[in-house]
Amino acid sequence: MSSVPLLRFIPFRKADIVDMCLTDGQLTTEQQEHFKTLATHIEKHFHEQFHARQEQLKDLYALHDPDADTRLLSIGAKQPDQKTKLVDVLSDLLDKANYEVIDRTALQAALDKESMFKIRLHVDLEEFDEVLLYCRGISEREETIKSCFGLIKKQLRFINYDRVVLYIRFKENAETDNTGVGVLNTQRPGSIMLKLFQNVPQADVEMLFPNTQVGMRLIDKLLIGIPALVSGGIVLTTKLGATLVLLGSLAGYWLGTHEERVELDKSALVALGAGIGAVLGYLWKQFSSYKNRKLRFTQALTQNLYFKLLDNNAGVFYRLINDAEESECKETLLAYYFLLSSGKPLSAPALDKTIEQWFEDNWQCKLDFEIEDALQKLQSLSLAREVNGLWICT
Repeated sequence: MSSVPLLRFIPFRKADIVDMCLTDGQLTTEQQEHFKTLATHIEKHFHEQFHARQEQLKDLYALHDPDADTRLLSIGAKQPDQKTKLVDVLSDLLDKANYEVIDRTALQAALDKESMFKIRLHVDLEEFDEVLLYCRGISEREETIKSCFGLIKKQLRFINYDRVVLYIRFKENAETDNTGVGVLNTQRPGSIMLKLFQNVPQADVEMLFPNTQVGMRLIDKLLIGIPALVSGGIVLTTKLGATLVLLGSLAGYWLGTHEERVELDKSALVALGAGIGAVLGYLWKQFSSYKNRKLRFTQALTQNLYFKLLDNNAGVFYRLINDAEESECKETLLAYYFLLSSGKPLSAPALDKTIEQWFEDNWQCKLDFEIEDALQKLQSLSLAREVNGLWICT
């Protein structure tokens, strides 16, 4: 399995980052008070900034929200590039929240992998106008998979996405009906669906899509087919003997292969009815067995999604806004703290290495800190400046 890359996401709350810095023992009492005051100002600045972004996203999404219960005014005419603008603003927000895009190649590779749920899932991406997938927090995990009634245990290592955002734009000319059968039929053509999930195995991203089809693996088909053939042979030899002889005699008489007339008396009709009933009962039993097994697969998929789904549509914006706001605050606070506590000017690479090493040594956390972005934020807030390639607090 390929190694998991270091990610930008800092897996600590903003409030915890402030406490971690204050208890690090590198600041004087005066500096601690200054840092706490500054943290409040930084939080306020980004909260106002992202509130404006939130209102922008709500306006852009209003025309495409499948859950909207408000009326649209004709003066709010749809702009030709509104969908493109929504994607651009959303992508920028996801980037600030430390989400990574899963490109079409990586998505197709994930779709081709065997599901961990011992079922076959299929998704047709061509049913949608646009599909975008983003993830945050990629980790390598290990689980014990049981089979043969728990007698066989197998350790399985897999790539897991801690958070996944799914963006789907439905086709403008999508066919709909009034039956309400299937998710695609209940979505307004041209609408945009947003989903936020947690703890999604890379090999099971298919289950996140609304048009996922549940099928059976070859081994599942064999588990049904082989017993069906065996039981079918038993039915033929034990319950259909008399019926088959009678039907053969009738066929031979009608085809002229023998001249002996077959009498369809009461006993013959009873035997014929019993044979037909046995065949119909056998076929119904096999059909029920297939449907019940497939239903169990679908139920397992539904139960699993129930605990993985975090939010839908417009609700996703609020979570992403909060994540992005927290991320921007954390990066700014950390860059300022280490410049302040160093007591000397630092280059961007040296500051970056110091922060990453601090997380690894003190908090057993490896990450790829975005030093350039953090320093740009400090500079825009007039909290730091660069002199001859070195950065100092102002």
